[in-house]
Amino acid sequence: MMANTPSLPVSLLIASKSQTIGSEPLKKTREDWRKAKELEEARKAGTAPAAVDEEGKDINPHIPQYISSAPWYYNTVGPTLKHQRPQEDDKQKQLAKVGDWFQRGVNLDSLTTKFRKGACENCGAVTHKKKDCMERPRKILAKFSGAEIAPDEFIQPDLKLDFDGKRDRWNGYNPTEHLGIIEEFEKVEDTKRQLKAQRLNTGDEDEGGEEEMDGDEDKYVDEVDMPGTKVDSKQRITVRNLRIREDTAKYLRNLDPNSAYYDPKTRSMRENPYKDTGKEAEQVDYAGENFIRFSGDTSKHAQAQLFAWEAQHAGVDVHLLAEPTKAEKLKVEYVGKKEEIKSSIQESILERYGGKEHLQVPPRALLLAQTEQYVEYSRAGKITKGAEKPVVNSRYEEDVYVNNHQSVWGSYWKDGQWGFQCCYSLIKNSYCTGERSKDIEEEKASSSTVALNKNKIVSQVSDDESVDSHDDSQEQQKEEHLLPLEVSKTTNDYEKSEARRKKKRDKKKRSHKNSKKQRGDKNEISSSNEEAEKKKKLLEALKSEEKRLQQVDRLMTLEERKRPYNSMVESKAPNEEELEAYYMKRKREEDPMAYF
Repeated sequence: MMANTPSLPVSLLIASKSQTIGSEPLKKTREDWRKAKELEEARKAGTAPAAVDEEGKDINPHIPQYISSAPWYYNTVGPTLKHQRPQEDDKQKQLAKVGDWFQRGVNLDSLTTKFRKGACENCGAVTHKKKDCMERPRKILAKFSGAEIAPDEFIQPDLKLDFDGKRDRWNGYNPTEHLGIIEEFEKVEDTKRQLKAQRLNTGDEDEGGEEEMDGDEDKYVDEVDMPGTKVDSKQRITVRNLRIREDTAKYLRNLDPNSAYYDPKTRSMRENPYKDTGKEAEQVDYAGENFIRFSGDTSKHAQAQLFAWEAQHAGVDVHLLAEPTKAEKLKVEYVGKKEEIKSSIQESILERYGGKEHLQVPPRALLLAQTEQYVEYSRAGKITKGAEKPVVNSRYEEDVYVNNHQSVWGSYWKDGQWGFQCCYSLIKNSYCTGERSKDIEEEKASSSTVALNKNKIVSQVSDDESVDSHDDSQEQQKEEHLLPLEVSKTTNDYEKSEARRKKKRDKKKRSHKNSKKQRGDKNEISSSNEEAEKKKKLLEALKSEEKRLQQVDRLMTLEERKRPYNSMVESKAPNEEELEAYYMKRKREEDPMAYF
């Protein structure tokens, strides 16, 4: 930006000219132009302070002159950029400050115990209505209960952020939240130090070193500045893992979404895509990057490299790449000494406590009782061929005889009760007496049947005697009533009365027998009527079944689109006659004479 030269309007120039009549107008000399140029260069270089406008804001010295110079009608005297900004104050946006952000949580200062007019009917907060309430709908609304009034939410400010404020990822972040992560990390480090100190005190330093060696296999993968490693940025180039187009894509080997994960960015698939298909890793042409990565001598080389790093850390001057033979010999010596120490400790324990004979066990193949019996299993683990299905054993003891019994409880049933078959006993904890108790039970059963028959006969006889006695009592009453009048009658009259009574008894017996016969005749008539009714119903069911079959044959001859719907037909369970008619009219395909 060139030095700002004031551009005054014509009226001001004429006025200033009239005031300075007689004095020549001031002109910049060559020295003034040179000083202005040097000042501009110093401002651009940052050695001189920037120009300041009338509001106290710095003006960027790199702004070109056609932007920084104001038109003549603005009446500007010093440097300014006011002409580049909106002139009306209401159009200028009041942008949010750096620390302004939305308030989180609820306003606990607005807690109240009474429902306020215009508040949410569900929770009682004033800042929203019932339809916008995010709380679970209450059984009794806060408007009616007045209990558990929810606090009001904060009224969030209308932030007007500029370009940088909208894209500031840390705006609104509370730095105190990071203190929790720092405290957790410090606790983990303190625990590690305590474990290491315990290992040193107990003498388990080697075992701890081995655990760290096993757990931190990829510890030094990205460590390029270790001794003996040459790093050249010109030689370290990245080659894309491009595949041949004739090969099958990795993500097409197994389309199951739960199979091995395929990373499209690096075009890598770590796990075996055929893991759950039953195929071994040696049988497929691709088993994932991890299979290739850890196949062959890769794991041995990684263990040798870790051993070299641990040895170098312990103070032994060895490097796997520079001195591979030395590193291998040191590793062999280390492993040998370690095995010697382990065997010596084992021998000392066996000498002190004994039990060496328990370690001399037969081979594992003999312990598992392997046989040459051929068995095939399904994928679910069930036996499909070879071995018979094992018998399912009950969780209860079977064939256990108690109290001298020869059969189990529940082998005998009588009158709704369980018992023992060997002695017919119906008491569970009873002692078995054998065939004697059987005979007693049979005698009881026979005596009970005889007693029942006797009771029936006696009841019939008593009924007849009661009828006779009733008649006799009536006759005796009549005789006693007529006795004073017929004292002069002879014994012949008595014999006649006896014959008359006997005739009455015989007549009653005959009438009783006739009534039984009539009842039997009525039963026979009713049964014959029922059979006739059943036959009639069966004939009606056969006719309706024939009509149905004719309707079915007619519908089957029609085209499928022309068949009517049967959605309005009432569906109910068939009765006995309809079922019988269906079975009589049903055509059996297996019958050889069905079509003749």
